[in-house]
Amino acid sequence: MARPLSRRTLLRTTALAATATAVSAAAAGRATAAPGAPGPSTNAVGAAATAFTTVAPSAWTVRPFGLEEVTLGPGVFADKRRLMLDHARGYDVHRLLQVFRANAGLSAGGAVAPGGWEGLDGEANGNLRGHYTGHFLTMLAQAYRSTGERVFADRIGTVVGALAEVREALRRDPAVLSVEGRFGRAAEQVRGSHRYVDLPAAVLDGSPALTLSAWVRPAHGAAWARVLDFGDDTTRYLYLAARNANGVPRFAVTTSGPGGEQGLDGTAPLPLDRWSHLAVTLDGTAGTLYVDGTAVARDTALTLTPAALGPLAHHWLGRSHFAGDPVFAGAFEEVDVFSRALTGAEITELAGRRAVDASTGRGDLASYAFDETSGGTFADASGRGLDATLRRTWGGPSHPGFLAAYPETQFIELESMTGSDYTRVWAPYYTAHKILRGLLDAYLATGDDRALDLASGLCDWMHARLSALPAATLQRMWGLFSSGEFGGVVEAVCDLHTLTGKAEHLALARLFDLDRLIDACAADTDVLDGLHANQHIPVFTGLVRLHDETGEERYLTAAKNFWHMVVPHRTYGIGGTSSGEFWRARGVIAGTIGATTAETCCAYNMLKLSRTLFFHEQDPAYMDHYERALYNQVLGSKQDRPDAEKPLVTYFVGLAPGHVRDYTPKQGTTCCEGTGLESATKYQDSVYFAKADASALYVNLYSPSELTWAARGVTVTQTTRFPEEQGSTLTLGGGPAAFTLLLRVPSWATAGFRVTVNGRAVPGTPAPGGYFGVFRTWRAGDTVRVLVPFRLRVERALDDPTLQTLFLGPVNLVARHPSTELLRCALYGNAGLSGDLLPSLTPVAGKPLHHTLDGVGFAPFAEGTEEPTHAYFRRSEPRVVFGTSDSGVANPARGDGVTLLDEIWAGAPFGSRSALGTRVRATVADWVAAGLLGGADGDRVVRTARNASYAP
Repeated sequence: MARPLSRRTLLRTTALAATATAVSAAAAGRATAAPGAPGPSTNAVGAAATAFTTVAPSAWTVRPFGLEEVTLGPGVFADKRRLMLDHARGYDVHRLLQVFRANAGLSAGGAVAPGGWEGLDGEANGNLRGHYTGHFLTMLAQAYRSTGERVFADRIGTVVGALAEVREALRRDPAVLSVEGRFGRAAEQVRGSHRYVDLPAAVLDGSPALTLSAWVRPAHGAAWARVLDFGDDTTRYLYLAARNANGVPRFAVTTSGPGGEQGLDGTAPLPLDRWSHLAVTLDGTAGTLYVDGTAVARDTALTLTPAALGPLAHHWLGRSHFAGDPVFAGAFEEVDVFSRALTGAEITELAGRRAVDASTGRGDLASYAFDETSGGTFADASGRGLDATLRRTWGGPSHPGFLAAYPETQFIELESMTGSDYTRVWAPYYTAHKILRGLLDAYLATGDDRALDLASGLCDWMHARLSALPAATLQRMWGLFSSGEFGGVVEAVCDLHTLTGKAEHLALARLFDLDRLIDACAADTDVLDGLHANQHIPVFTGLVRLHDETGEERYLTAAKNFWHMVVPHRTYGIGGTSSGEFWRARGVIAGTIGATTAETCCAYNMLKLSRTLFFHEQDPAYMDHYERALYNQVLGSKQDRPDAEKPLVTYFVGLAPGHVRDYTPKQGTTCCEGTGLESATKYQDSVYFAKADASALYVNLYSPSELTWAARGVTVTQTTRFPEEQGSTLTLGGGPAAFTLLLRVPSWATAGFRVTVNGRAVPGTPAPGGYFGVFRTWRAGDTVRVLVPFRLRVERALDDPTLQTLFLGPVNLVARHPSTELLRCALYGNAGLSGDLLPSLTPVAGKPLHHTLDGVGFAPFAEGTEEPTHAYFRRSEPRVVFGTSDSGVANPARGDGVTLLDEIWAGAPFGSRSALGTRVRATVADWVAAGLLGGADGDRVVRTARNASYAP
């Protein structure tokens, strides 16, 4: 077994490896286009799953830079990140820890869980609680690595320290949480801790008469939480509940289940967070219920006595025999059981003082003062020696590495589930992944060994659970929608394995294989229709990492094929995917437009997968998609205003006409807000990559930033207002160093791509959708200027070419209009010979990238506003128009929706009016021959085109 490396060793090892593989500087020379600049490659190499991986597999041919190596410059990314960093600095992390501390029976110090999905009262019974804490840890780690601000490291330390305390509390027998009581000390039963007090079996001792007396301080108003429940099962029992279905106290006794209960009900609810005295007296046929010394219910016709129940198996304080009932949340003090029915005066006396100080004395059957301040037992002062024991309803973890914000029961129940029910089990391994990822990122950011120990222990526990299950059980589990979702756990486990070297961790990663999905995708068989999108995208990032660790090609092949099933076949213009969280049939875009399209988590995970695949195969298509989704959906998912309580990130991005983005979905703390925390603190993670041998530097994104490339002793400062500016300037520092600068040529860059070095043009013809290489010995002060002219273009929905979305370079321009009907737009009227549609729009003065068309405003999708937007519009070009000349001829369309004007302008750019005229004549002739256009109308179209004037 390999010993975990310390952070210092990791960083030193990485630096030495980078130095050893660096290529010697070549002789200085004039900049030239590098021969063989990379296009798509089939070379499969190892990949880092996140920016935090510190140890790179030796097979990697491309490596990312750490967040600390790339500094964001002024611009839209820095502005969005600043909002999230302010949120990270100010949010009370103890609120996130409340659910973990509750699960372990620890005091939360008054902290209140955030709400939404992150709390005991969240959706589906709070069954996903704990996930958001993992996201928050990752955000803090990214923020610390990006800024170096100590506040983020301190907050990481607080969270990690608390989680260490939680795990220690979970792995030992429960211990009393002593709090101030009505008279002295009391025992707090934290809501969510699932703890109760177990009394010995002889408590009632067959007594025909009885008094139950208890001081309680309820902390929650849940119905049917028991103060006590003595019984065998759900047939023979007596109980005292703090609240019944009507919210008032209830005592009941039965030998035939709920239908045979003989009961006493109070008249008013017990106040929350205040001490109340409850008492019940039973004497023959008479029973009385008291609240704070006053009789509130009496029945003189009871037929059941405690003796009629006979010997009972369980005597519980705080727990019900009905599994669906909540465990009592609050505090106990002074619980006494008497073998006689006390008088009203005696009950009134007990309602004002300790039993030991009252005329009654302590209960003769059992008496618990709850004065203990440590340990897990409570002394019985009745003289009968019936000491009670503090227990958990679920016992305890099956392995000491267990760490969660809820009991292990969700994991256990999943193993026998055959259908989905997220109110019972909601993705426990998904939640485990978020916690694991956060701990790994915390360790790599701060070197806190506690975080690595917690992460390693969590995986040890998962391996212990899952390795004992039959393969068929695992396949069934992972195939369940939602309940079996496990997120990116395989990726995180593989990253942990690079740190620990433990064979069990690699074995664990393989236990999450969903073979039917892997095999189908490896065979390039598209089976995505109907699958839950975000449940499966991170699966494939994990498979890529599993390939890194095992060398099994099936994993990598499946991931690459899967990516191409999503892009472009299930991808909207903004770069997002999914409809109502699910995928529909391949190629159906227009048919899925609605209010619940493009779940934000999906965009986050597709970015991660694209990035990871690029380390294996430097296909520029991966970075084209990365740019599309980052500059549009991901940026636009963050609202442009501060908020101390919420991260203000979208869940769905509705693409229906007039949709208004919801930046606080489901009251906050959803999966997408969690990934939003991460996205907004790692915008720079893919701006630059380097070849593993340091022979080349990839510039993937044109973003204001500064790279420190220690392996080559250089810095690269990128100065730009992109995308407001159509280009970028890169200035080299340090050196000299010989390497190839690989500049990405976006696939949309069809209007030209020019590069100068120190003012001199670099020869070569950059091809859109590739990288343009410039090799030289770089020296301090060298300046590279990249010009990338934008064109306005439309992208058509795959299943309906008349449904279109508008782009200016990489920027998706969306209409802002309150209508909930599709807007109809015509764009060819002022099209230039270049084919650029921009002359049809009117720029808005003083607002870069803002335009109007027929009085409707168009703005970048990335702007996080709450204005109603139209990402898609209906293209309507009713007549054949060239420039300002209208032919008067209706614009005909083929059966696939492509119009005559579409066909003509598909030939752009045109070098001259003559070239355009040639295209018009040829296209018209084809359409006339096909019977799509009359001959006379065709002649009018040709004449109009010949006489029209055009923009360049």
